[in-house]
Amino acid sequence: MITPSLLQSTFKQAVPYNEYVATGTHHQQQQWSHFDQLSREHAPITQEQSALVRSFTRRINILVLSGTWCGDCVHQCPLFQQLAELSPVSAGGQIELRFIDRDEAPELAEAAKICGGLRVPTVLFLNEDLEFVSILGDRSLTRYRAIASKALGASCPLPGAPVPADEIAATRQDWLNDLERVHLLVRLSPKLRHRHND
Repeated sequence: MITPSLLQSTFKQAVPYNEYVATGTHHQQQQWSHFDQLSREHAPITQEQSALVRSFTRRINILVLSGTWCGDCVHQCPLFQQLAELSPVSAGGQIELRFIDRDEAPELAEAAKICGGLRVPTVLFLNEDLEFVSILGDRSLTRYRAIASKALGASCPLPGAPVPADEIAATRQDWLNDLERVHLLVRLSPKLRHRHND
């Protein structure tokens, strides 16, 4: 069961993006860095996306169960970081993003199983009190569509094949849509509206 105390203790254990990526092997770190750079160059964040995230007025804590070895994490977690960089709590913004290796958080990983499996990345959205708001994983809709069209089609791509820029952009937008939904949920929360007198 995903309890408040489990979320709070795991979030305190979790680390920022760069510190998390540094726990991987040299090869893994290179993969994460390469995709991060590629996505920034070929599918940059738009002005509209940036403005939306910067308009958030409620704090959102994001806890990602991940694996530096995981291909889906390589192709999605840098996109989370890019969105979080637009409004980091450390700079007076509204997003606190932390990562923890799935195997270092076995109790939460077990409680957060998706389709009966220990999936990564699993993204848990929490409010300012580190209370559960939403959970998503292990791929965005665009990512699932792309993988299904390749895996269920006539031929499969080679391992390590590049991700097209339009898929990267659409995947980031999927995650931004989820982030906006969570923000609206906490922004309209009666408890938080009462607390913030708005």
